[in-house]
Amino acid sequence: MGLLDKFRRKDVAGPPPRSAVTFTTSAGAVGLEKIACTTTVAKDSANALETRMGLGENGYLEVAATLQREPQNPADPYAVTVNVHGDRIGYVPSYVAVTLDLSEHAAVVAPVQLFTAITPKGLRVEGWVWLGGGTPRWEFSSSRRPPMTPDEKRKAAARGTDAMIAAAVAGGGARAAQFQNASVNGIHYLQTVEPIKQLKREGRLEEALQLCYLAIEGAERDRNGREPAPWYTEQAAIILRKLGRRDEEIAVLKRWLAACSPDRRAGTVSERLAKLQGLKP
Repeated sequence: MGLLDKFRRKDVAGPPPRSAVTFTTSAGAVGLEKIACTTTVAKDSANALETRMGLGENGYLEVAATLQREPQNPADPYAVTVNVHGDRIGYVPSYVAVTLDLSEHAAVVAPVQLFTAITPKGLRVEGWVWLGGGTPRWEFSSSRRPPMTPDEKRKAAARGTDAMIAAAVAGGGARAAQFQNASVNGIHYLQTVEPIKQLKREGRLEEALQLCYLAIEGAERDRNGREPAPWYTEQAAIILRKLGRRDEEIAVLKRWLAACSPDRRAGTVSERLAKLQGLKP
């Protein structure tokens, strides 16, 4: 019998516990989940908790939370809140919350960890909840922090892509061949996303455009009867528009359409081309 089965059969009654040192929870076997909405609808409460606890820059808190239904939530009647010391700091991800047989008047104890950082947009709070029972198996810690700032997140995304591609190639077989086939000059098109964005931010449009064309070629090699990933074509078109090179913009859009079968040409690329040519999409 899994922990998730135990949780689905029995609610934890009584008032929500406020703290715990050794975390024991019956809140499912789904494991580690990122707390949703700490930077959106629950931002004020998450920030209030940070202020009260004095976490500040590079703050860290590991504490017991209570999980409770929020049936009055207009966006999701199955929503499950994550509450710490009376503050609703976020939500269990909706795809997990909907599976939990947790009544409106019950509460389940679960350990959470919270990280704080000062970003260009101000205070940011992010957190994770452990739903696996027993001792939490955290991905991050006070000494190994998650990416919090936009720059940290971009770099982490790039590292994750690099690691995924390296693992696929190292594994050999058909999957390795697929990734190698979709690489141009040793660069897989998925690896160009963050560099293209960065070059655009820095105004280095010609360099960004070169990467776009490299990625377009890789995406075309990887289409396997489908349409090539359109993002790279769209970025090239945007850059060419900024550079005032209309003919090249039309050409790159037509290139994408030519790589698609007729039944897969609908979408933003064809709409953009139709506007350029003064046609109805």
